[in-house]
Amino acid sequence: MIVKSELENMGLHYTKIELGEVEITEELSTENYHKLNIALLRTGLELMDDKRSVLIEKIKSLIIEMVHYSDEAPQVNYSQYISEKLHYEYNYLSNIFSQVKGVTIEHFIILHKIERVKELIIYDELSLSEISYKLGYSSVGHLSRQFKKTTGLTPTFFKSMKSRGRTPLDEV
Repeated sequence: MIVKSELENMGLHYTKIELGEVEITEELSTENYHKLNIALLRTGLELMDDKRSVLIEKIKSLIIEMVHYSDEAPQVNYSQYISEKLHYEYNYLSNIFSQVKGVTIEHFIILHKIERVKELIIYDELSLSEISYKLGYSSVGHLSRQFKKTTGLTPTFFKSMKSRGRTPLDEV
């Protein structure tokens, strides 16, 4: 809605506005490009025209959607899902992601899964077995080992802490 409003305020016409992507019908002058960029920056958004950056943001969005907003364990593995959704070979996506972000897609997924585990532990509605299943872990032991390796704490100790630290999604 913010992007749509800014485009309309500038008198720019578009054919498509989706998460992370806009198609503008006319060529943007340098002046309009800078005006749009400044307007978006004021709202916490940024203009990206570098195809690699756009692809990275799409990968990140897919991972966040899969880990944080899906109520079921994935039916296919993450690499296959990402590759199919973005219509690129996974090796290509993985190489670009690692070069730009300095971390592998797999590690990025693990970090988000652990943040989701923390969230579910804090809500205290599911057992560790249910959390393990929900996030596609092979066992509670696997979840616990990965949680400890990432946070330095066991899930049980994390649950008992009074002040439980979670990281905002955009900082993971």
